[in-house]
Amino acid sequence: MQLTLLKAKLHQARVTHSELEYEGSCAIDAALLQAAGIHEYEQIQIYNLRNGERFTTYAISAEAGSGVISVNGAAAHKAEPGDRVIICAYAQLAQHEAAQFKPTLVYLDENNTITRTSDQIPVQVA
Repeated sequence: MQLTLLKAKLHQARVTHSELEYEGSCAIDAALLQAAGIHEYEQIQIYNLRNGERFTTYAISAEAGSGVISVNGAAAHKAEPGDRVIICAYAQLAQHEAAQFKPTLVYLDENNTITRTSDQIPVQVA
């Protein structure tokens, strides 16, 4: 059995650009891609905290250290500069691999600077 698990997450990234007349994709600061273990051209899901939009695209590299999160092409209709988004990548794992797997979670501030990393999400309490 194959399971789809969260591989990596950039939590509460701030959209810096929204470029409708671009080829497509989402440009992400290369240092953030590296920290999360997201590959250039890898499929990503983006969840917009402002408007609830959830959409699929792929990651491309922006200048390292720039803090750029640019939602491009048709997806530019779903996010605008200033929006907070969660960017996720998923992996297909065999059930025996899933038991030991831990995601890479990267938490960002309003300037897209890494504030902390983790490999687990805290248990939600009532």
